[in-house]
Amino acid sequence: MKAIFVILTLIVSGTAMAAETRPPESRPIVVELFTSQGCSSCPPADAFLGELAKRADVVALGFHITYWDGAQWRDPLSLRAATERQTAYDKRLTGGQVYTPQMVIDGTEDAIGSDKSAVLAAISKAHPTALAPVTLAADGKSVTIGVGAAPEGAAVLLVRYALARSTRVKGGENAGRAATDVNGVTALSTLGAWDGKTVTFPIEPPGDGEGLAVLVQAPNGRIYGAASTQTPATSLPQAPRA
Repeated sequence: MKAIFVILTLIVSGTAMAAETRPPESRPIVVELFTSQGCSSCPPADAFLGELAKRADVVALGFHITYWDGAQWRDPLSLRAATERQTAYDKRLTGGQVYTPQMVIDGTEDAIGSDKSAVLAAISKAHPTALAPVTLAADGKSVTIGVGAAPEGAAVLLVRYALARSTRVKGGENAGRAATDVNGVTALSTLGAWDGKTVTFPIEPPGDGEGLAVLVQAPNGRIYGAASTQTPATSLPQAPRA
């Protein structure tokens, strides 16, 4: 009986140890580019975002701001929500200085969007642990946020984006150029709050040429969870538009 008890104790202890040492679930790193078709220094950053979008460990999102829009050219992807999001970031990251092109990495670091070395260094320093596990349903009709340690005020955000869009710019600093935008955000909305308990939200699946990302974010900008429909293994069709 003593031998059996010792064996059972070892089995239970080993199981507990395995559970304790199991590596935490990882998530992709979120890279947000704040850009505009009206900004002459933005095309290199736009191209770099396209490179990052090919990485399996990155959710790359192009937020087109509104303050470059003018009488000569209005960026067809510009969103007030993008401008508001950048302004909120820069209150924390730059003392309120807003500029393009700007990349924000995981909501807590920023760099000039065309400065590849600075952006890649920030990505390498990121700690993409899925503190809020995000699961997108295979049919794209719902998203579930799993159990985790939630910060107060954590929000679940839904981002919709055009996988690829080509535009002939007819005015402004980039007049005459063909702008190619990858993962250009077309809509940003809040699905609801996350309090650390499992919660599921219904969503509309992506349409043709569209991707979507779900972010769980704290009020201080920190990303707790992220997932997107776009992966190298199952890349969605591109839909260039004139």
